[in-house]
Amino acid sequence: MEDRFAYGLNPEKLGAVSAYLCDPATAPAEFLLLKSQYQAETNRAADHGALFYQIRQAFPPGELSPEEANKVGYETALRWTKGKYQFFVCTHTDKGHLHNHIYFNSTAFDRSRKFRNFIGSSFALRRLSDRVCIEHDLSYIQNPKPHSKGRFLHYGQWLGEGRQPSYQARLRAAIVAALEQRPADFDGFLRLMEESGYKVKHGRGGVVSFLVPGQERATRLRASTLGDGFGPEDIRAVIAGERPVPELPAEAPTPARRVDLIIDIQERLRSGKGPGFEKWAKIYNLKQMAAALQFLQEHGLTDYAALEAQTTAAVEHFHALAEKLQTTEAALSKTSELMGAVVDYAKTRPVFDGYKAARYSKKYLAEHGDELATYRAARTAMNTLLDGGKLPPMAKLKEERRKLAVEKKALYTAYHAAQRDMREALAVKTNIDHLLGITAPGRDKEQAR
Repeated sequence: MEDRFAYGLNPEKLGAVSAYLCDPATAPAEFLLLKSQYQAETNRAADHGALFYQIRQAFPPGELSPEEANKVGYETALRWTKGKYQFFVCTHTDKGHLHNHIYFNSTAFDRSRKFRNFIGSSFALRRLSDRVCIEHDLSYIQNPKPHSKGRFLHYGQWLGEGRQPSYQARLRAAIVAALEQRPADFDGFLRLMEESGYKVKHGRGGVVSFLVPGQERATRLRASTLGDGFGPEDIRAVIAGERPVPELPAEAPTPARRVDLIIDIQERLRSGKGPGFEKWAKIYNLKQMAAALQFLQEHGLTDYAALEAQTTAAVEHFHALAEKLQTTEAALSKTSELMGAVVDYAKTRPVFDGYKAARYSKKYLAEHGDELATYRAARTAMNTLLDGGKLPPMAKLKEERRKLAVEKKALYTAYHAAQRDMREALAVKTNIDHLLGITAPGRDKEQAR
């Protein structure tokens, strides 16, 4: 723990730091003290599992300052831990891009529980980080590209490997080419692969892997890695003439580049940026303007009035969906609350009838006080929610809740799509406004939540 925290707090790397419920300088001692208190109060072993967790969060170069990046990391950590765990955020500036190291205690501050990783926690954390970046008008990777083992590429790989076929794509093409030469047996197939420049590695249990020139880790020959039709048994079936040569899967289309706001270079230079940043920012701004012009061409926007009209329409559509989504969520919450009140009322009504039959006996009240309190709360909730209306049957309430849940899910999908369209249209219009000299870059942005 001390080594990891010391790395995060290294003054040669550190650009900004913030903390919640702890002091970064004494965080190891504070984390361990809380764990000892947790063990003493709950009689549960505090040293089982992780002592703490670390989150890494990176940003593209030049998009924000270390202090701004630290604030984004602090908000991400606070929302991820729901304010129940100690954490501190270290923003590093030693790389080409700003990145946060977030350390949070695995034991809750109130010593009631420990944080446990759950299935899909990395995806949930990524979605939360993306959401925070969107709310702060920052860029994010919209379609992460996974490794064969499910791990996601880091930002540098994400930018660099999209220009050439992946190792797996090259390997699949080589396998198809070797099978089209009709080898006599599996050994003959392996020899053809070696002749094409691939190193064949044999592992335990007959496992076969191929090492592409320039690749660090060999790729195993199995369907779960290379896709259907590229497993060892599939290859042997093709050689035996029992099935055709597998087809190469179509490569996923490159996602459209998100249009971002151009950078006010002069303002950044006045704040202390150097010549290297100025050179990078000029290239970045050219790319953003090219992306904006491409957006105009793809949408057939031939004049400024058309761009302004489409931007207004995108903003109005987003806000209309947001309002509809809010209404649907409120109706769903009301229906669920009413169903819960009906269930509580039905469960406790016999107790109230008994209380009434006992002529409101104090002894009966003392024995069934909790059930009677639940009954009164349920009845009050029903009267408030129905507002003088008639109580629908439970079957109708269940059907209404199901329909509202389906509608909410569909609205969320449309909401996120409309949000992307609105942000792109606003960014394009802002960049075009700057190009025409109407506004300065980065100003007069409409904020949408």
